[in-house]
Amino acid sequence: MSSHDTRLPLSRRGFLLAGTAAVAALAVPPAPARAQTAAGRRPFGRFGSPAARLTPGTLYVDSRGRGRGDHTTVRDAVTAATGSGRTLVLAPGTYRETVAVDVTRTEATWIGASEDPRDVVIVYDNAAGTPKPGGGTYGTTGSATTTVQADGFTARWITFANDWLRADHPDITGTQAVALKVQGDRSAFHHCRFLGHQDTLYADSLALTSFARQYFSHCYTEGDVDFVFGRATAVHEHCHLRTLNRTDLAAAPYGFVFAPSTAGANPRGHLVTRCRVSSEAPDAFYKLARPWVPSSDTTARPSLVVRDTWLGPGIDAVAPYTNMSDAFPWQNQRFAEYRDTGPGARITVPENRPQLTREQAESATRETYLGDWQPWKETC
Repeated sequence: MSSHDTRLPLSRRGFLLAGTAAVAALAVPPAPARAQTAAGRRPFGRFGSPAARLTPGTLYVDSRGRGRGDHTTVRDAVTAATGSGRTLVLAPGTYRETVAVDVTRTEATWIGASEDPRDVVIVYDNAAGTPKPGGGTYGTTGSATTTVQADGFTARWITFANDWLRADHPDITGTQAVALKVQGDRSAFHHCRFLGHQDTLYADSLALTSFARQYFSHCYTEGDVDFVFGRATAVHEHCHLRTLNRTDLAAAPYGFVFAPSTAGANPRGHLVTRCRVSSEAPDAFYKLARPWVPSSDTTARPSLVVRDTWLGPGIDAVAPYTNMSDAFPWQNQRFAEYRDTGPGARITVPENRPQLTREQAESATRETYLGDWQPWKETC
């Protein structure tokens, strides 16, 4: 996707509720002919089948059953895929379930068989304040539809969603609802979608002292409050981030795109490069970021660099950053921009928009952030 691509991916609610006619009305480009063929006659496309496995360690998942795959749920396939280096191929379908990949299942790969992330959706509707069976609530971490703790995880052409809505649960105040929480090192997501409202994409690590590296390429993420957040070293490249409209608030700000919580000892947090940030909300109703200094790590120094990125009018150009807590002002954190464009990138109050120098920008690259790991060279 070009950083100035004006086509809008089908939103979370649109995907889950709209039929074929609605998809056409939204001008969503059709899937490639190969993918349409795969979804129809061959549910696993070019990635084999139980009768002709891609590799001996490949498992096939098809929610429609009828003997088409090895499993009908992603959770069952993950349970069966023990050890390292296992591949799951997911047929088109909506998989309504929660899924967890523990630390023992390293070097796993998940593939959306149609090569169109709109076709393969893993979704559930827990929020932080949702009551748990047996008492208590899920909390932010427990709300995640999909949790990945293992190192070396790769996903392609999959939608990770949380379709919990505030309007449906006015009695719940814990409104964080995570679509994906990823904690493993060397976690890569190519052509994926992350759909939710608050806390959509949780890019984290397993411990305060571990600096998990994560890479998001040609992905689409939408939300309203802190919808890309966490303490990982995370590179977002050629991605589209979209802020949602809100009818429950009467005034700005509606929310915040980024909320990094980078450990003070980690020199690198979130890097956003060659991306675009669009909005369905009124102009200037969103902040670009606010720092999250969690109670579990009050020495955190959130880090965010946004460079070579188009910022739409939804971003407040005058004051794009704000505090989450006045005890930790954003000016004391590590926020910076470089060569951004668009109406949301206009510099009208220079002290509100820290800029990298050219020399500093030379080290604000995917290579510097990710070191000897080069996920952009991975092929499928």
